[in-house]
Amino acid sequence: MTRPLLIAPSLLAADFARLGEEVAAIEAAGADWLHLDIMDGHFVPNISFGPAVVKALRKHSRMPFDVHLMIAPADPYLAAFAEAGADLISLHPEAGPHLHRSLQTIKGLGKKAGVVLNPGTSPSTIEHVMDLLDLILVMTVNPGFGGQSFIHSQLPKIATLRKMIEASGREIHLQIDGGVTDKTAPLCIEAGADVLVAGTAVFGKPDYAAAIAGLRKAN
Repeated sequence: MTRPLLIAPSLLAADFARLGEEVAAIEAAGADWLHLDIMDGHFVPNISFGPAVVKALRKHSRMPFDVHLMIAPADPYLAAFAEAGADLISLHPEAGPHLHRSLQTIKGLGKKAGVVLNPGTSPSTIEHVMDLLDLILVMTVNPGFGGQSFIHSQLPKIATLRKMIEASGREIHLQIDGGVTDKTAPLCIEAGADVLVAGTAVFGKPDYAAAIAGLRKAN
């Protein structure tokens, strides 16, 4: 089955002195979503930005805002990101004691909900929350920094999750984040991914449109 491939450039790799222009540029270049990595320096070893930046960018783009929370605890900030303009909010099972309740909260805010699996997190973690999910994100690097190398041992996990999605009968996106390039993208798609987060693979290139088109050719 051929699934439409979505490209979600990661704002983390953009020029932070020109964020508004960068978002406009990738939208014009054909990006499908904007991926926003929220890091707290506690759950992951880096600090990025918060709801104020999401809100500031929201008025400048019509792309869906795909907000990936790498913060713990996540629950106290869900409403703030929803109000700032997130369309989809993803969090890690390790970011709070009650994953099901956190996902319910996101849905209750009128947003799509996602769960993120670190390289060491088993697919079985989300077996009993599939009915609440709109997206599953597989980290193919350890979260916290851009520019890391792709962890190939995650490919069987992607394939397992694709089977879980198909067995659920639900429309759930399977997203990949970390080390995505024109070399690793085909491997992820073959395993079952349909959304690729690309940081330096887009923002690190001189021609954003050509970079996005190159990733699409992997499908």
